[in-house]
Amino acid sequence: MPTSELNDGGTARPEEIKAVPVRRPGRWIAAAIVLVLAASIVRSIVTNKNFQWNVVGQYLFDHRILHGVVVTIELTVIAMVIGILLGVVLAVMRLSPNPVVKTGSWLYIFVFRGTPVLVQLLLWGFIAALYSKIDIGIPFGGPNLIHANANTLITPFVAAILGLGLNEGAYMAEIVRAGLISVDEGQTEAAASLGLTRLPITRHIVLPQAMRVIIPPTGNETISMLKLTSLVVVLGGVFDLLFEPPQIYAANFKPIPLLIVASIWYLALTSVLYVGQYFIERRYGRGFSRAEQVPLLGRWFGFRRGEPAP
Repeated sequence: MPTSELNDGGTARPEEIKAVPVRRPGRWIAAAIVLVLAASIVRSIVTNKNFQWNVVGQYLFDHRILHGVVVTIELTVIAMVIGILLGVVLAVMRLSPNPVVKTGSWLYIFVFRGTPVLVQLLLWGFIAALYSKIDIGIPFGGPNLIHANANTLITPFVAAILGLGLNEGAYMAEIVRAGLISVDEGQTEAAASLGLTRLPITRHIVLPQAMRVIIPPTGNETISMLKLTSLVVVLGGVFDLLFEPPQIYAANFKPIPLLIVASIWYLALTSVLYVGQYFIERRYGRGFSRAEQVPLLGRWFGFRRGEPAP
């Protein structure tokens, strides 16, 4: 056995502890099984001629597909802008001490969260069956600012925007409300004691701190919205990413390759959104170790810095 060294006091100094990492054979076995299954699936997909990868490559950058990609991005951006702005307003109304304002916000959220978005899209598409003319102005006999035919004013694209944006506003309201109530009430009380009113307090004190809680679910909602735009195909006349492939394979009778093309583009777009969400979270998570220490690939695959390997 090795002898212990003597310290300055003449007493024996204990030997250094040699840490031996705990062996986890179960992790290695699980990893091997996953790798074998993944390799089998990839090999099956690559070697299966029924996927017709040459057709996939032929139509991946077809001008009709690219036009559908642009329309899908437009729908996602416009609907999310409407949803976020409406969500902030509804969240502030929900937290208002005024019972009428609070109840109005609650009813809106209840209706739009409680009914399927597909039904809402169809209702907006058939709005002319309910209101052939749309008048917007001062209610109860006041002058009309907008007077138009419903079919002219609410085109399929506008119906898609309204259905997606108004529905998203109800979900964003709950996300924003959760972020607002996560801020310590003491800061609101301190600001009120200095003479600030409710709106400046919310805008300059509460919202900047609530963003750390709001951003992650908002990023997830944006990714979900990108995929949710595929439902607008029921309206017709909205040439989004899922509308174009059926138009093509109706002529060449190759549905599988065209659907794979659409799936590849959806995966590419969601990957871009995922990366953007990561950097926005880091921006608003400064000062919080978890947000700063998780690298991009670690976030992607579910690892954190300092975690042991499998």
